[in-house]
Amino acid sequence: MSFEITKKNLAIYTFTLVSSTEVDKTVREILSYLDTNIVVHISSFMHNTVLVQNLKTQLQKHIPDADIVYLKSEDKTNTYVTLYTLRGMVDQEKVHDEILKALQEQYKIQEQELKRCKRELLNRYFTDNLTHMPNIYQLRKDLQENEKAGLVVLNIDNFKTINNFYGFNIGDFVIESVATHLNTFFKEYKVYRLSVDEFAFVLDENMNFYDLKEFLTQLYKKLQNLTVHYQKSKIFVDMTLASCSNTNTQDIFSKVSMALKYAKENSLPFWIYEDRMNFENEYEKNLKVSSVVRNAVENSRILPYFQSIVDNQTGKITKYECLARLIDESDNVISPTLFIPIAKKIKVYNLVTKTIIDKSFKVFEENNFEFNINLSIEDIMSSEIFEFIVNKLKNSLAAQRVTFELLESEAIQDFQKVERFMNEVKRYGAKIAIDDFGSGYSNFSYLTKMSVDYIKIDGALISSIDKDKNALLVVETIVEFAQKLGIKTIAEFVHSSPVLDKVKELKIDYSQGFYIDEPLPLEMNKK
Repeated sequence: MSFEITKKNLAIYTFTLVSSTEVDKTVREILSYLDTNIVVHISSFMHNTVLVQNLKTQLQKHIPDADIVYLKSEDKTNTYVTLYTLRGMVDQEKVHDEILKALQEQYKIQEQELKRCKRELLNRYFTDNLTHMPNIYQLRKDLQENEKAGLVVLNIDNFKTINNFYGFNIGDFVIESVATHLNTFFKEYKVYRLSVDEFAFVLDENMNFYDLKEFLTQLYKKLQNLTVHYQKSKIFVDMTLASCSNTNTQDIFSKVSMALKYAKENSLPFWIYEDRMNFENEYEKNLKVSSVVRNAVENSRILPYFQSIVDNQTGKITKYECLARLIDESDNVISPTLFIPIAKKIKVYNLVTKTIIDKSFKVFEENNFEFNINLSIEDIMSSEIFEFIVNKLKNSLAAQRVTFELLESEAIQDFQKVERFMNEVKRYGAKIAIDDFGSGYSNFSYLTKMSVDYIKIDGALISSIDKDKNALLVVETIVEFAQKLGIKTIAEFVHSSPVLDKVKELKIDYSQGFYIDEPLPLEMNKK
């Protein structure tokens, strides 16, 4: 194997040999490169090997005028031959010096080329490939160098929709067009591209809140009608802005990012970060809760608590509702309203659901009580949860005593999937209840389409039926409607004796609430 470098009057050829059988071939190749003023370097771990001695003999035979130098190599496998030829008239005694000069000159040229490549690579590192704008790394560098700088971030709200509808090529065209527009619009500012759909520019100084609010208001108005024309298509680009008004610009990038997230979540044209908003505390709290939730899932500290449901005619407990609770490392009981949203964000929600189902079934396989388990529409739409529930019903003795409560307050966008779920679980004797019925936008037509067994009337209505005539009228309507359809009713949030009396008067079948029993582990409940 040979490697050739040529620069001006100096030529360098490198050959690698593994065994003595390659000597003849290598020497023939060396002879084809011969010129004048030859120096040969032989690099080998040992110089008394057959390979090296054969190589020396052949080179002296064919190139008697060559100056052969032996070098020590740490490579125990390969032997290397480097051939230097220097063109031109040079005294034989000065060949080594001239070759060194030529190598030095070559090194300088290579060093300059390396510096140029380094500058180019560094420039690419700080430049966005598509728009050729400075990127997020350049922004961070510039912010570090200017402690008084202000920052404005602009995000394209509908870029994902544009990209999905028109395709990536047109999506790139839109980004390039927006970049051109921003560079033209903000001639006095340096504009950066931070991510796929996010841009920013730096203000020379951080403005106070009211000046910044006026500045962003005017800026938003100018950007409000931004359009990109592609062939015959007119593409509208909507943007959300964010900035920070604090005199302390430490962590300004993260502060503006939090303001942008807040603006987008609340559909605001822009938002200005101020320290008094304590966004960091909220982020820190979410991070801590995330850690607690993840730890609880991994260490089986997600538990069902059980709240009894009584038959209003007999006054006896006939069912229990299984309610998810998280027990932290200090044995504090954490409500699902706190940890369920976090569980969804960190993608362990399915594990929480499966844990509650699994532990609830184990408890009620050991007694004869009926039990209710809450499911969200998200659970029903999940093929993973659907398969888990079906397998549990197939293999459990408690399958005919379980009722799955579906939240009425959640929109049912795919009714066929819900209907499939209901039909499948009913095959194994499970029942269906609609939870929180009467809340939000109650849709009575659901009840005519869905073969449900129970309606749980929303606690906000039940808790005030002894005082609020309108609530009483709504509950009366729900009960009458359910009775005509042959659906049993359950009153939630029964918190007092007058409310329980009213519930019984309305002929609601079952009651549940703190007046009757609070959610507890089953062992406590039995006491």
